[in-house]
Amino acid sequence: MTTTVGDFLVERLYQWGVRRIYGYPGDGINGVFGALDRARGKIEFIQARHEEMAAFMAAAHAKFTGELGVCIATSGPGASHLLTGLYDARMDHMPVLAIVGQQARTALGGHYQQELDLLSMFKDVAGAFVQQASEPSQVRHLIDRAVRTAVGERRVTAVILPNDLQDLPYKEPARAHGTLHSGVGYSKPRVVPYEADLQRAADILNAGRKVAVLVGAGALNATDEVIAVAEKLGAGVAKALLGKAALPDELPWVTGAIGLLGTEPSYKLMQECDTLLMIGSGFPYAEFLPKEGQARAVQIDIQPDMLSLRYPMEVNLVGDAAETLSALLPLLDSKTSRSWRKKVEGWRARWDKTLEKRALVSANPINPQRVVHELSPRLPDQAIITSDSGSCANWYARDLKIRRGMQCSLSGGLASMGAAVPYAIAAKFAHPERPVIALVGDGAMQMNNMAELITVAKYWRQWQTPNWICAVFNNEDLNQVTWEQRVMEGDPKFEASQNIPDVPYHLFAISIGLKGIFVEREEDVAAAWEQALASDCPVLIEFKTDPNVAPLPPHITVQQAKNFATTLLKGDPDEAGVITQTAKQVLSAVLPKRKR
Repeated sequence: MTTTVGDFLVERLYQWGVRRIYGYPGDGINGVFGALDRARGKIEFIQARHEEMAAFMAAAHAKFTGELGVCIATSGPGASHLLTGLYDARMDHMPVLAIVGQQARTALGGHYQQELDLLSMFKDVAGAFVQQASEPSQVRHLIDRAVRTAVGERRVTAVILPNDLQDLPYKEPARAHGTLHSGVGYSKPRVVPYEADLQRAADILNAGRKVAVLVGAGALNATDEVIAVAEKLGAGVAKALLGKAALPDELPWVTGAIGLLGTEPSYKLMQECDTLLMIGSGFPYAEFLPKEGQARAVQIDIQPDMLSLRYPMEVNLVGDAAETLSALLPLLDSKTSRSWRKKVEGWRARWDKTLEKRALVSANPINPQRVVHELSPRLPDQAIITSDSGSCANWYARDLKIRRGMQCSLSGGLASMGAAVPYAIAAKFAHPERPVIALVGDGAMQMNNMAELITVAKYWRQWQTPNWICAVFNNEDLNQVTWEQRVMEGDPKFEASQNIPDVPYHLFAISIGLKGIFVEREEDVAAAWEQALASDCPVLIEFKTDPNVAPLPPHITVQQAKNFATTLLKGDPDEAGVITQTAKQVLSAVLPKRKR
């Protein structure tokens, strides 16, 4: 049988180690789909409901495996639908390859149906490498270079294939001038700074009396090394959202998330430190880092363009986090004074009590913080948790306690709505033996995540275990934006933009063969989690939550307080509930804990 260009492409991806592709079919990419079928399962194809979701799945595959994520779409709208998910991968430095169809070469430039200028369209999101094939023998080096660039630079790449090219007989490049003869293979290098630069960093860290560490996604594979360095320096460690799983929260000097969704001890850690060590993080909000000039600082990152970007660093180290920390550790002095560490641990202990009190404050009908508070101690070992953007991300950031061996993620740099369910689907395909839980707001469910429950219904029986849960926070409000309007703009809730329909999500799950659970009483939250975690099929739990529970930032500025007061003076449609719940949340930190 003649090997087509499509057949060659599938085989070449297989040689590169690709075993799964997420996407949606269409006539612009039919030649490759025919090849996938002829390959008889060498590469598994997962059919999403929408190309955007397929791209999110590819990004999540990269996040949860460290491997290349691959998505595929047809020409025109199929290609354009990929963009949001691909930007998610780009913003979070994930290696993802998009295989995209195009109209026939003879039609290009003729305003043909579904003909878009895909090279221009993908140039930003896949700027590291995006090329359109014009000859069969060209495909070899396009695929090789696209994969190697994606995995080597942790970037998004794209290969565009005109539909008439895909079914042509594949030809190896001739041994002639103007041809390329590429090969398969990439080995990750060991990247470590020079000894002199490590010593300069060590001198700064050794001189510090109050050392703070901030870890991000770049530290996810450096847990032991971060712990060893933090112990030697007597440091407290804050975690950017993408670095949530870098350290277990059981460590008393881990202060948790940082930023608007962060914790009070992380805020204090940064405000009072005299030395900062940032590891593998692109955390963007300068107002939550030390004031410029307050702290001497060292940064470790594998990408030079991320160094000294958020804070003026005295020493910038290009290197792999684990390797660099291992090389740095022998150069560090053990701090004899532990007063700073004890202070940090005190902040963390008091914060834990505050969080628990806030979670147990009654609301109408359910306090959303309670939902995650009750899940956290019930999480199975090796669980994978995904979160959507929105107010649910606040509770994910603060109330979810991560243990060793767990994984978790969300759309970080892009902060896109609609990523939690496709992330959770990709996590389950990548690790079918592990429990997976998605935390999703009702806005994201209505936007695009409900449809992906159909993907779960289609595939779940082939998973090694059925433990897959989607938890929906149903508050009939685009809640994060509502609170941003109140606190950042000083405007009341704009009901025309913020109110969303009340949808029976649990009934939709039941209608497509999944298990649905509806919870509208706070005393039933814990039991609902236990029921879902024990289920023999995937579950959607719908929690009816109170939109007036404020996602309080770790520090309220004078301007934010003024804006909030202005909002109430203008007359908010939910004014009574907002005042009541905000008062309860604030007072819960100082009032004695009630018995449950």
